[in-house]
Amino acid sequence: MIAHVVLLQPRPTLSTAERQDAITTLARAASDMPEIRRFRIGRRVRHALPGYEQAMVADYEFALIVEFDDVDALKRYLKAPAHAALGRLYATATAAALAYDYEIVEPADAARLL
Repeated sequence: MIAHVVLLQPRPTLSTAERQDAITTLARAASDMPEIRRFRIGRRVRHALPGYEQAMVADYEFALIVEFDDVDALKRYLKAPAHAALGRLYATATAAALAYDYEIVEPADAARLL
């Protein structure tokens, strides 16, 4: 399985309506893409344990985790018009964003990642 992990920090000047439009765009993209096995969005949780959160250099308020069966499905997703809409959203609605792709396996299979 391939996990496409995106960290997002919205622009501080986004209005409530713009935030809602962004969520709607994300939900639409998730439902319009047959390549997606699973699409989840989350908001950062703060727990105030000493040393952990303070070590984070940057603050990303939201995370997207998009799962695909394989790299080919990820590539189709990245080239799709629905993903282009997400790219425009990231350019207009975020102050910062990171995206990384990972092959994910069960712990018993971790040696094959080496």
